[in-house]
Amino acid sequence: MMQLHGDLISPFFRMCLVTAHEVGLGTKVRHVEARVNPTSVNAELTQLSPVGKVPVLVTDHNHPIYDSRVIMEYLCHVSGNKTLIPDDGVKRFRVLTLEALGQAIAEAGVAFRYETVVRPQGLQWREWLDRHDLRVKAEFDDLENAWSRDLAEISAGSIAVAVALSYLDFRIPDWQWRKDRPKLKAFHEAFSARPSMQATVLKPS
Repeated sequence: MMQLHGDLISPFFRMCLVTAHEVGLGTKVRHVEARVNPTSVNAELTQLSPVGKVPVLVTDHNHPIYDSRVIMEYLCHVSGNKTLIPDDGVKRFRVLTLEALGQAIAEAGVAFRYETVVRPQGLQWREWLDRHDLRVKAEFDDLENAWSRDLAEISAGSIAVAVALSYLDFRIPDWQWRKDRPKLKAFHEAFSARPSMQATVLKPS
């Protein structure tokens, strides 16, 4: 059985677990709890990956795979699923671009939380936080204005976006990504009802 190391609070881990459910591998992947933080080393995880981040997938052949985008593609490959990441060139790169946008939102959310919660008071970089705020708002607007048709399809891209937005609800509700973005709100509500999302609901730490 494959082993997926990580924590559901991590949006990158959850993207992989949602993908496993979507491609029919939900019962073939065992969740191994592993947490990381920016000020210490998880020695057990580092033995699997020198990057020292979650997620890490250990395959049936005992090979570690990382990061989340590689794991998602691997799960599609071993399951034979050609829907989440299509083979067709134009559609494939459209999906991968949407996935990159979802990943960028998740990365911004994690970095913002580290800066505001983990970094000691008095050491926080206000200009950096303000720039992050402007960047994610532009990303939300782009999703609302340019990606509605793509988000309507189940793909690696729509998975990444849905999970990233759920992470923001959980950790940074002040970003208010739903405000004045009815199409994005409707997408998230519909996608969050999918069995793959319900099976991986975030729980407080």
